Amino acid sequence: MIILHLDSSILADHSASRLLTAQIVAHQQSLHPDATVIYRDLARDGAMPLTGEHIAVLRGGATATSELEMDLAAGAAYIDDLYAADIIVIGAPMYNFSVPAQLKAWIDRVCVAGRTFQYTATGPVGLLPKGKKAFVASTRGGVYSGDSPAAFMDHQEPYLQAVLGFMGVSDVSVVRAEGLNMGEDIRAAALAQAAAYIEALAA
Repeated sequence: MIILHLDSSILADHSASRLLTAQIVAHQQSLHPDATVIYRDLARDGAMPLTGEHIAVLRGGATATSELEMDLAAGAAYIDDLYAADIIVIGAPMYNFSVPAQLKAWIDRVCVAGRTFQYTATGPVGLLPKGKKAFVASTRGGVYSGDSPAAFMDHQEPYLQAVLGFMGVSDVSVVRAEGLNMGEDIRAAALAQAAAYIEALAA
């Protein structure tokens, strides 16, 4: 059993999403005591945003610099992580109605035609092995779920579910804590509710 643990918040120890991913991973480890964890801090040492130079090399061009060569290796390792992992835990705070740039950079490295998906005559097909489970730790300063007037601005959770499904991961659970910037009482209640949900999660 391998757990892939991804954090993307830029807030370090002040991050709610990092708190939730740590709780999710700890709970899954309690359910799978022999599990191995692969940890990636995308905000601290993530790969560079995708550039034209990356694409040129991937299409057979010469590698221009050692820095680019190392960065391409890091991106390839992200795909290896996904293939190896049985459980994927993604920390995804909402930044300006979507995901952090650091998480988007990871997505751009792992959504690769011929590696994690392929186009067919009947549409795209995910290439990741079946049976993987994903947990998304979703944190928001406001409220965007349910019948909230702001629900139409949520390009975070639906996007991540679409990306994971596109690669073949359809079993996705969202652990949500929202309203975190709407007062200390609301924040505390939201985090407590998320923690209780995590403890109720099955393997």
